[in-house]
Amino acid sequence: MTRFRKIVTALVLVPLAIALIVFAVANREIVTVSLDPFDPAQPALSVRMPLFVLIFVFLIAGVVLGGFAAWLRQGRHRRASRALRSDLAGLRREVEILNSRLEAPPESRDRDIARVPLPPPM
Repeated sequence: MTRFRKIVTALVLVPLAIALIVFAVANREIVTVSLDPFDPAQPALSVRMPLFVLIFVFLIAGVVLGGFAAWLRQGRHRRASRALRSDLAGLRREVEILNSRLEAPPESRDRDIARVPLPPPM
């Protein structure tokens, strides 16, 4: 299974890396990114960089923002999972208590049965 995963990873990553290198070489021109919408001729804030760097920056920012949005959307599922884990831990403790009572001698078991609280009505 691990060997298959490595082969598939190589078959995906190697062509992707080659495509990214070809893209970067083909788009080496320097571009000016202006952040001043009021004076395009003499921008107050501008950055000069190769075109592929600009595209990679936007691509990485999109991936990060998309991951953050997905993380926010999954918050309710993480919260429900924590609540269910807590309930499961409580039920496991209850099972251990009941098993230990079953393993106790019969005379002490009869006294303990009278003290077992009833579950709340649903």
